[in-house]
Amino acid sequence: MRKCIYILGVLLLGGIVTVFSLSARPLKSLAGGPFEDVVSAIKQGDAGNLSRYLDNTVEINIAGRSSSYSKAQAEIILKDFFSKNQVKSFELLHQGEAGGGSRYGIGNMVTGGGNFRTSFFLQKKGNSLVLNELRFESK
Repeated sequence: MRKCIYILGVLLLGGIVTVFSLSARPLKSLAGGPFEDVVSAIKQGDAGNLSRYLDNTVEINIAGRSSSYSKAQAEIILKDFFSKNQVKSFELLHQGEAGGGSRYGIGNMVTGGGNFRTSFFLQKKGNSLVLNELRFESK
């Protein structure tokens, strides 16, 4: 009887420790979100999916040439860029949050047309995040 109570106590203690350790770690949403979708679209060189998150006006810098574009113009620029620079890989090196719930990411992208240090900025607008800045700097 004593052995049975000891075993039940150990199992109960193990269960409690497991529950606390799992609750201490934040769970990632399985559906992803705008940030994860933007990273995925960059990895795939998919201007169409990337354009879903574009703000009404977007700052795009490609190899030192920077300009502001409307959402429609930005989609055309991105399609052209990805058609000339087929993405082979993209590694997200750093991500963070800026004030007001905005997020940014910085990574290295290897393409058929060269390597680019890529950075993007998602700004909180209402209840959503919109992509308002993209940079592709030649390495």
